Amino acid sequence: MTLPVGTAAPAFTARDTHGNIVKLSDFPGKTLVLYFYPKDDTSGCTKEACSFRDSYRQFQNQNIAILGVSRDDEVSHQNFTRKHNLPFPLLADVDGSIAKAYNVQKGDKAKRVTYVIDSLGRIAQVYEGENLNTATHGADILATLR
Repeated sequence: MTLPVGTAAPAFTARDTHGNIVKLSDFPGKTLVLYFYPKDDTSGCTKEACSFRDSYRQFQNQNIAILGVSRDDEVSHQNFTRKHNLPFPLLADVDGSIAKAYNVQKGDKAKRVTYVIDSLGRIAQVYEGENLNTATHGADILATLR
């Protein structure tokens, strides 16, 4: 079961696409879209990443950060980012610790779940299952945050 709305978002530390250390605490006072996905460069995951890419400027205009998270390593993330021109970082959760903390671990992959974390560090929205369309996910989130 995913973490419920109102829960304090678990702290995390991970390397991003470019080897930078990223922490939840890097986003004080900012809304953060933290989306978990199973695997780089697969059909649904590509659609989802590209939906965020295509809406990225609108997220920036609203001071909303985006981080993708999967169990893939930095090299895989670099290739995925380059191939699809992704403008936001992907976190390499190789050991699954972030997926476990957010209750989205499924075997050796992360389940497709998105958490919107508010400026106070609390989970404000959760998207999963039927309320998550990979092709329109970025635009769908923006529509609910306006």
